[in-house]
Amino acid sequence: MTVTQAPTVNEPRLSRLLFADTRLAPLWTLIRVYVGWQWLQAGWHKVTDPAWVGSGAGTAIGGFLRGALERAGGERPSVTGWYAWFIENVALPNATLFSYLVAFGEVAVGIALILGLLTGIAAFFGGLMNANFLLAGTLSSNPVLFILATWLVLGWRVAGWWGLDRWVLPRLGVFHSASPVPEGSTVQRSSG
Repeated sequence: MTVTQAPTVNEPRLSRLLFADTRLAPLWTLIRVYVGWQWLQAGWHKVTDPAWVGSGAGTAIGGFLRGALERAGGERPSVTGWYAWFIENVALPNATLFSYLVAFGEVAVGIALILGLLTGIAAFFGGLMNANFLLAGTLSSNPVLFILATWLVLGWRVAGWWGLDRWVLPRLGVFHSASPVPEGSTVQRSSG
């Protein structure tokens, strides 16, 4: 049995500069902390509001979801049919659960981004929440935060460099490589 090595595609210089060069860590830190602060503020507001968490949990999100369903009809709907189905059949019947998930999810994403802890994963879940708000027909700051979250996902290798990722990711084996680091690479690798 012959094992053939899969071809690899070298990362273009611009991509390596933007998404893997630790010299851009200050820029990524600014973006990461800004997005994290936005999530933490939004989540904290919800966690301290009994309509989101506590005695009235599900009330606020239920109103939001019913408003989204209204935007699914008419001549120019801003909510697609499949997402309206999801709201009606999954989210609304579980409004209390979704209320807690959104409130604590926003706080968790905010804290993780501010600390630079598992930045790529936190940014992914932040972007996922932004996408859901957008699909529910809510603009607000969601388009900008979605774009920034997407950039953070792309720049995950260096976005948390000035944060806990610099120490956590090597312990998880993320920067460990059995092969030598390619010449000109600026991402430092750990041997264990």
